[in-house]
Amino acid sequence: MENPVIQALLTRRSVRRYLDKPLDSQVMEAVLKAGTYAPTGRGLQSPTIVAVENPEDRRAVQELNQKARGFDSDPYYGAPAILLVFTDSERNTGVEDASCVLTAMMVAAHALGAASCWIHGEKEMFELPEGKALLEKWGLPANLRGVGSLAIGYADGPAPQPKPRKEGYVIRI
Repeated sequence: MENPVIQALLTRRSVRRYLDKPLDSQVMEAVLKAGTYAPTGRGLQSPTIVAVENPEDRRAVQELNQKARGFDSDPYYGAPAILLVFTDSERNTGVEDASCVLTAMMVAAHALGAASCWIHGEKEMFELPEGKALLEKWGLPANLRGVGSLAIGYADGPAPQPKPRKEGYVIRI
């Protein structure tokens, strides 16, 4: 079946090499807007998206992820921007809500010619004192829980090929 949404879902891949070029502001706005239209439990819109585009804060987030996860290399693969997604720690569907936001933004980025990769470690990052300090610096409440983030930018090279789908992925009854 030919459909642009289905095609975007089928062809999107995680990209781990980015050009040193910021995203077009209209592309960034569209990706962020797509995230705000992701489904959320009871329509409560519990996630908060923080678009980290300035180099100083990007470096602080990178160092925080490295510390929380024990990495030496850039966990965001040189992407010029990082989209952090938080949830209200009191929401019982917060992780699921934030996951939908991240997925919507990945598909939107791909549909608009940008690339992304879901990065983990935000829960651990923002439990650290340095993470709490960043939340305070950005004027965000301390009850936010990091769920995930996207490295986002323009791909430096072709996207990887998909792996074959596993046997038994779908069971129809």
